[in-house]
Amino acid sequence: MKSFDFASLIQQDREAKTHRQFDGVLLDYLAIIKENPKVVMLAHQRMYDLLIAAGVETVKTEEHPRLKRIYGNDLLKRYTYFKNDFYGIDKTLMKIMRYFHSAAMKGEESRQVLYFVGPVGAGKSSIMEALKRMLEMSHSIYIIKDCPMREEPLHLIPKHLRPQFEELLGVKIEGDLCPVCRYRLKNEYHGEFERFPVETAEFSIRSRKGIGTVPPVDPNNQDTSVLIGSVDISKMDLYPEDDPRVLSLNGAFNVGNRGLVEFIEVFKNDVEYLHTMITATQEKSIPSPGKGSMIYFDGIILAHSNEAEWNKFKSDHTNEAILDRIVKVEVPYCLELDEEVKIYQKILRSSSFDAHIAPHTIEMASMFAILTRLSPSAKVDPLTKLKLYNGEEIVEKGSTKKIDIFELRDEAQREGMTGISTRFIMKAVDVALSESENNCINPISILDTLTKAVKELAIAEDDKKRYLVFLQDTIKKEYHKILEKEITRAFIHGYSEQAESLFNNYLDHAEAFANSTKIKDKNTGEELEPDLKFLQSIEEQVGIYSTAAPGFRQDVTAYMFSVLRNGGKIDYQCYEPLKEAIEKKLTVAVKEISRIITKARVRDKEQDTKYNVMGEELKANGYCDHCCNVILKYAANNLWKD
Repeated sequence: MKSFDFASLIQQDREAKTHRQFDGVLLDYLAIIKENPKVVMLAHQRMYDLLIAAGVETVKTEEHPRLKRIYGNDLLKRYTYFKNDFYGIDKTLMKIMRYFHSAAMKGEESRQVLYFVGPVGAGKSSIMEALKRMLEMSHSIYIIKDCPMREEPLHLIPKHLRPQFEELLGVKIEGDLCPVCRYRLKNEYHGEFERFPVETAEFSIRSRKGIGTVPPVDPNNQDTSVLIGSVDISKMDLYPEDDPRVLSLNGAFNVGNRGLVEFIEVFKNDVEYLHTMITATQEKSIPSPGKGSMIYFDGIILAHSNEAEWNKFKSDHTNEAILDRIVKVEVPYCLELDEEVKIYQKILRSSSFDAHIAPHTIEMASMFAILTRLSPSAKVDPLTKLKLYNGEEIVEKGSTKKIDIFELRDEAQREGMTGISTRFIMKAVDVALSESENNCINPISILDTLTKAVKELAIAEDDKKRYLVFLQDTIKKEYHKILEKEITRAFIHGYSEQAESLFNNYLDHAEAFANSTKIKDKNTGEELEPDLKFLQSIEEQVGIYSTAAPGFRQDVTAYMFSVLRNGGKIDYQCYEPLKEAIEKKLTVAVKEISRIITKARVRDKEQDTKYNVMGEELKANGYCDHCCNVILKYAANNLWKD
């Protein structure tokens, strides 16, 4: 084993911290600013610079077919800091970053509350935590030593000298001294501000350094001291009540100065309790406890709540003053299947579960979550809508017309704000993992667990019935299709090559039929008529017969030409109806032998060999011995019934 010198590691870290720490006076700090003016910045700019410094990826959707189908020609920006923690909410994160960019430029957003609204478990609190963690990881800032507000040392410079200092230093000085530092400057340093001590300080959630948190407070016990601090009664006998020495500036706004203040479930509080927000935003000042003057505040104010509380709050016209100071960002549930799967995979990685999870297990759970979040549409069924939102190319059968995803979104403006939460799905996954006797869960077990959980839900009966239909009908049928394809692929070697061969043959014959031409045999050079029986054997797999067949062939040919004209790739998967027909054709070709292999209790040597080869192929695709046996038995009983 490699030995570690823990003492050396600790010493190195301590020396590095000591090297980074600064302890001097204002004159020393002015020299630092002269060399690097960027050390002076307001809270919003600091946060924006930190987030941008982590990295930004600008995605041109036209270069990514899947993203183009989801977002059209919109410019997509992905921020590295959020990349591994948040999925399927790129647009939401872009709105948040637009807020910080504008605020960093001292736009109106710098004097506004950033407010997140959305359903439970959508990620509001997680985004807040991510922003707080970013501050904790940032470099130290320079502060006035022992200042309860951790304020910018440049506040020590008198107003009449500031224009000259600003010109010399190349910075803008904003803000005023807090009452405590003003008293100390006058009485301890006799107005000699250049001698006032300055030090560095870090941000800390636990230590309440630069990060303040305001939980919802019982209306009967609301006390503004939680926000702005209080008067220390024990000192009232020693000093007058307007003396700064009696102030305990330890409220959320005091400790969050130059950092951020978070309001948890903000609208659970009475509106009178939130009035401090009004001056903290527009005037950038907060009340002082007791009879003191207003105190300068520079910080990011974050808030969040659910939609019901937001609707109740905004419906009261007396709340207009606060509403006018809010930038609302909706944080909806994820509606992309691939991204939803990543959410659960991330959560599972952080857990201590070590059970095997069969392929498609998390996918089926994710599918259920998203189906509950989608609004019904007369244009498409829920499953088709789910696939469209996942960036899959869906074409109307018998037509080259694609279903317009943007039309679907326009008719469902509130989509993603209701439905089953991420937490509900994870609890079901946890239950399935905990109850697993063979240390393995599969799609069948997770669907059973979800069904039981939904039946116990305290929701409207109509919603409960709809959810159960998704689980017991929609998703189960979709899983049957996936499982049938997977077993077929395991049985047929070179599945994709056979599919491509069928596709190319069909395309050659369909094009010849549509153009009334002949096909040239590649081996003999002989010109042949289109093979109508072959075409029909493919088309009948998706219900295309007799009179409908010529139109279908014309549509396929026209669609392929349109793909080529637009620089797309031609393969068997590019036209959904034909893709479905080819896969069904291959499935039918092996259905009978698959049925025998999966059902036969006594197999001959040849069958046993084929069964074992199929099992090994499934294991190579992610199945363990247990779930391989389970899904093959399930397939035998559910897929190929006589």
